[in-house]
Amino acid sequence: MKIVSGPASAKLGETVARSLKGELVSVLFKAFPDGESYLRFETESLRDEDVAVVQTTSPPQDQRLVQLFLLCDNAFSLGARSITAVVPYFAYSRQDKRFMVGEVFSVETIVKLLKCCGVGRIVTVNAHSPSVLRSFGLRTDDLSAVPLLADYFRSHGLVKDAVSLSLGKKALSFAAEADSVLKGGFDYVSTKRNVETGVVALEEKELHVRDRDVVIFDDIISSGGTMAKAVKFVRKSGARKVYAACVHPLLIGESRKSILESGAEDIVGTDCVPSPVSKVSVAPLIARALA
Repeated sequence: MKIVSGPASAKLGETVARSLKGELVSVLFKAFPDGESYLRFETESLRDEDVAVVQTTSPPQDQRLVQLFLLCDNAFSLGARSITAVVPYFAYSRQDKRFMVGEVFSVETIVKLLKCCGVGRIVTVNAHSPSVLRSFGLRTDDLSAVPLLADYFRSHGLVKDAVSLSLGKKALSFAAEADSVLKGGFDYVSTKRNVETGVVALEEKELHVRDRDVVIFDDIISSGGTMAKAVKFVRKSGARKVYAACVHPLLIGESRKSILESGAEDIVGTDCVPSPVSKVSVAPLIARALA
């Protein structure tokens, strides 16, 4: 298998290639003065090769999506036998249905474009709605990085018999996955979203965390408002130490500062989205899926 490492996931793609002992196809990238992307594979042909294109689509999403389409279509034009799009953070996947009449169904459009570019398989990590991605006719493998995050806390000795918490009951499976590693019990912080404003509020719920280490797990930290509220609430409930963990650390604006000021010891994320808190690599996870 040959690995094409997109500009948004250059380091991750290189690590995946090393893990697979596969050949890395170097990509020359530059941005034109008007912001358009120039991409060139440093190979003449990919004829009859199985190719994996590694490119996350975190902000700036639109630019990185266009780069992903260009990379996949180029692999197709160069004769690739199969193309797997490895998209650790899948942009627009939270728009997983038409909530209002006339709305654009954005994730469906993205998948259609990938199919047009020759993609036969998608590999992603903790996608918002993997079942929706699968419904469009492409093989989709959604991997979970939650056990890797939990193991980071265990192996680095940051917590002892930690309680794993999720944000909301719907995400309780995250806490259960983490608990399979941390083994300190799991629960959820009760949340409720206002359907009109989108603002998330915490609901009063007893948590058995007094004098315990706690890790709060989420798939995405974007503005960080909900995580900051949860950290503060868990601290108020008597926790000894509280950490925030997420698969996709978007960390928009002052979100990191807000969470730390709310009482978190630290924030730990993965390299699905390159960031200052991306301390856990999903490369082994992706390499196993591709192998």
